Amino acid sequence: MSTHPSLTPISTNNASGAIGPYSQAIKAGDLLFVSGCIPMDPKTGEIVQGIEEQTTQTLKNLIAVVNAGGSELGKVVKTTVFLKNMNDFVIVNGIYAAAFGSHKPARSTVEVARLPRDVLVDIECIARCVRWKRLTMSLI
Repeated sequence: MSTHPSLTPISTNNASGAIGPYSQAIKAGDLLFVSGCIPMDPKTGEIVQGIEEQTTQTLKNLIAVVNAGGSELGKVVKTTVFLKNMNDFVIVNGIYAAAFGSHKPARSTVEVARLPRDVLVDIECIARCVRWKRLTMSLI
């Protein structure tokens, strides 16, 4: 089976690659569905250590995929944050808030038993990828 022509797989070397049979993201119309990003350094393939470092790297990877898909952080509509330990919520939330600034997309945060590569955090999102153009109309 192949990808339907209405869908566009997105891939970038600026983020950690997919570690399974999935795409980093899929563009469907004006929506971009970004797979869960983990704290893998795209240059070395290594998982960074510590919750602060892991959250920062995960968000860098997410931003790189969002940008590769023709969108930007300010157009993210929804995120889902998966944490290995909900006790890390305050730390993750602070780094997340700094990355998104005044933009506050809808979000769910859940604690899970285990994440790929035994990371501490995994973040996925849905973003808009349309570029608004101002239309003018001349009256006859």
